[in-house]
Amino acid sequence: MKSRRGMLLTGALAGVLSVVAGSVVYSHCQIPCGIYGDETRFDVLAEHITTIEKSINQIVELSAADKPNMNQIVRWVNNKEAHADELTEIVTYYFMAQRIKPAEPTDKAAHDRYVHQLTLLHRMMVEAMKAKQTTDLQHVQNLRGLLSAFEKAYMDHEHGHTH
Repeated sequence: MKSRRGMLLTGALAGVLSVVAGSVVYSHCQIPCGIYGDETRFDVLAEHITTIEKSINQIVELSAADKPNMNQIVRWVNNKEAHADELTEIVTYYFMAQRIKPAEPTDKAAHDRYVHQLTLLHRMMVEAMKAKQTTDLQHVQNLRGLLSAFEKAYMDHEHGHTH
């Protein structure tokens, strides 16, 4: 009896620990933990853009082969889409939901900065979506330009940093 009860208790404890561990791994989103830094998020966004670009180049190269390797093409398409989704997640859940603070329309300068930053982030989301839909490298260039413009608008105005 004791061994069965012990096994049940051990199983229940393992289940609780897996739920707790799983929530710890994923729970930092949208809480003010201060773990992530803004500069790091910009570096990660730039890496996602570079990975999207490499994926597009590989898709085009592999597709042009006399005998295209469809398995590899599909893997690069999946990679491109995953990185576009991760870019969009950072834009949405890190910057739009947590870091960009709404400004009252009565404070024209602050409101204009707020609208400008949101517009740049929205345009990044649209370009990421278009990069998922095509192999047009123009969307990668647009993403790089938008990231640079947003970083300047965000760091200069929100944090007083200069580049």
